[in-house]
Amino acid sequence: MGKWRAEYEEEEGEEETYTNKKSATNQLKMASFCVPGAGSSLRPSLSSSAPRIPLSRPRNRIQCASIEERSSGLEESAAAAAASSSKGMRSFACGLLAAWAITAASPAAAASQRLPPLSTEPNRCERAFVGNTIGQANGVYDKPIDLRFCDYTNEKSNLKGKSLAAALMSDAKFDGTDMSEVVMSKAYAVGASFKGVDFTNAVLDRVNFGKADLQGAIFKNTVLSGSTFNDANLKDAVFEDTIIGYIDLQKLCTNTTISAEGRAELGCR
Repeated sequence: MGKWRAEYEEEEGEEETYTNKKSATNQLKMASFCVPGAGSSLRPSLSSSAPRIPLSRPRNRIQCASIEERSSGLEESAAAAAASSSKGMRSFACGLLAAWAITAASPAAAASQRLPPLSTEPNRCERAFVGNTIGQANGVYDKPIDLRFCDYTNEKSNLKGKSLAAALMSDAKFDGTDMSEVVMSKAYAVGASFKGVDFTNAVLDRVNFGKADLQGAIFKNTVLSGSTFNDANLKDAVFEDTIIGYIDLQKLCTNTTISAEGRAELGCR
């Protein structure tokens, strides 16, 4: 009995010692967790066996513009858009002015332009037999050729191949005349009469034939680029192998006096 009692007391003492040690260890852990060290932050110091929990997490940086900055950006965008629109309008206006200037310089607009006074030279009609000594296709001349109201009816030789660039021919009569190979670039022939005139191989570019009488005229292998025929009489006119631009052809085909044969030669649709 005494031996068993001694062993029982010994085991009870060891158990008490173990309990005291465990309590002391727990107290140390609690102290270490709850009491921060001097100069340290509130971040707890955990034992090596405890799992480490990150206390800080990466934060996404969000940058927001202030109301003033947004308003300023919107105002700048609006100003840029307004400037671009204004520039576009200016370009459009300049284009219209350029188109107007080109139209004003064309023979079609020459009908309403103010012509110089009629020349008082006594031999002004005979100047057609000499023509211009310079210029030709570009319409430049050394001296203006004023043939207004002159009569060259049935002239067969003196006008053939002559350079009459930029000549003033309004209300003149050339009926039955041979004007083959003549150069009449930029001539003003409004209201003139060219009935039965032979314009074979002639250069008649940018000529104003407004209200002219061209009945039976022959335009064989003739250059008609840029010429206008507003209200002109083109009955029985011949257009064999005529050289003319597509736009000018469309305008010419609107003339209702052109015969069916002439329209076929031109390729009117």
